[in-house]
Amino acid sequence: MFENRIVYMSGEFVAWQQATVHIMCHSFGRGSAIFEVISFHFTDSGPVIFRLKEHINRLFKTSELLDMELPISPAEFCEAVAGTVKANQLNQGLIKILCYYPQISVEVVPPNEPLQVSIFALDPREFVKGKAGASSTTAAISKWRKIDPQTVPVPAKAAANYLNGMVARIDASKRGFEYALMLDTQGFIAEGSTESLFLVKDGRLMTPSLGTVLAGISRMSVLEAAEAIGLKTFEGRLEPDLLNQAEEMFFSCSPLKVLPIRRIEDRELSEVPGPVTKKMAALLDNITSGKDTRFNNWLYPV
Repeated sequence: MFENRIVYMSGEFVAWQQATVHIMCHSFGRGSAIFEVISFHFTDSGPVIFRLKEHINRLFKTSELLDMELPISPAEFCEAVAGTVKANQLNQGLIKILCYYPQISVEVVPPNEPLQVSIFALDPREFVKGKAGASSTTAAISKWRKIDPQTVPVPAKAAANYLNGMVARIDASKRGFEYALMLDTQGFIAEGSTESLFLVKDGRLMTPSLGTVLAGISRMSVLEAAEAIGLKTFEGRLEPDLLNQAEEMFFSCSPLKVLPIRRIEDRELSEVPGPVTKKMAALLDNITSGKDTRFNNWLYPV
């Protein structure tokens, strides 16, 4: 499927089959890899990468939180990401940056070395099993709670942290739902397994506050775009009862900027997408396609 893909790996562009590490490397055995997933989009001026600098800044924040050293500068990261998209001749899709320890190790503490970097440009239609074009989805409240900020750094986009979302999604899938919704350890609404959650009540867009959820780039973009068009927003601790009161709900993540939720547990929402969700989906589509020039500084040209 990916045989023709070109991968950035430690400063070079290599064939897909060469992008490997030993199975006994530290990041495989201990989950010490960190990463970013970024979308890129087709515009009339060519492909653009959505909020690349913000993603790279978050990658550096993750490395600081986990006492890791990245081997190249933010500017070099941007050049490498754009170069990977260009080398693969794709107009739209997803980018995955992986930073990892390739050294063979059985120790808990990682090697005292800079991380290595690999960058992939992918067409999600090749592996996302139909969800890339989904018009709406279903969600279950998971039995698993969101990792607590007193256990590991929640803002860190680390591979090990995503075991939490994985078991939540498996739990939801076994119950016949497509996505999972997680509460935090205090019982407030947190987020999806890998998605930010938005609710609409009385025309106001609401989302859980930072602290127990990832500082999502898509989350930030939805809030900033909503405020730019005069839509009232709220960030705070949200009680689970709101899931029965909200008129609209949607997930947001890098692959799917706005994914309406039509069912949460046994509750079927009456209008999907609702007017606010529809407005936000159209706005994000116009932004990523370059049609809404107010947000062109969010788009990094390839």
